[in-house]
Amino acid sequence: MKTSLESALALLHEVPHGTIATLSDQLAGYPYATVVPCVLDQGHCPVFLISALAEHTKNLLADRRSSLSVVKGEGANIQAAARITLVGDCETFEPAPEMVARYLHYHPDAEEYLSLDFMFFRLRPARARFIGGIGKMGWIESAEWDAIPAIPLKDEAALLKAATLQAPAGIRLLGVDLFGIDYEVKGVRQRQRFPDAPLPPEKLEEVLARVVSKLP
Repeated sequence: MKTSLESALALLHEVPHGTIATLSDQLAGYPYATVVPCVLDQGHCPVFLISALAEHTKNLLADRRSSLSVVKGEGANIQAAARITLVGDCETFEPAPEMVARYLHYHPDAEEYLSLDFMFFRLRPARARFIGGIGKMGWIESAEWDAIPAIPLKDEAALLKAATLQAPAGIRLLGVDLFGIDYEVKGVRQRQRFPDAPLPPEKLEEVLARVVSKLP
């Protein structure tokens, strides 16, 4: 499952939004699905910034059970595309300043929402179904997700600050973890995986500098 887990994480980092399904508070028993921007936290759990007035927010406040579907929509045959569905509980939380900064790196236009009625939610996966293409699929259990190695948000911020000085012109660095780095070129989010990931934390700064300097 190692390859599938790494590929699943890469997909979640690459795609800026997903379809969240909640249990309708208005139509009991029916799912309600809508598209939301999302960013992963340091533990690779999806984080959403959504309005208190939104239907899916009201649904989540009444019942935390939800699922998130993310697909890399390239090509005409969607069944051949990489995709993942995470099923779990989605809870509101008070983010640390570093988490807010991380979210805004990925979605800078969301800064105006921070002064409105928007709130942060985090989806903690109970299970995830990753499909890498036709015949390439499998389940990822919550224990595997919880065991994913991570770095503290403060360490990530320091690494990004240093790496930004080495990034080629036209590239905006978004986030870094032990599996790879997220960056943006001409408004398109991309991800560069690290070789032999996950890296030992003590090797991250060295590998990051080398990878960033060679980004296209």
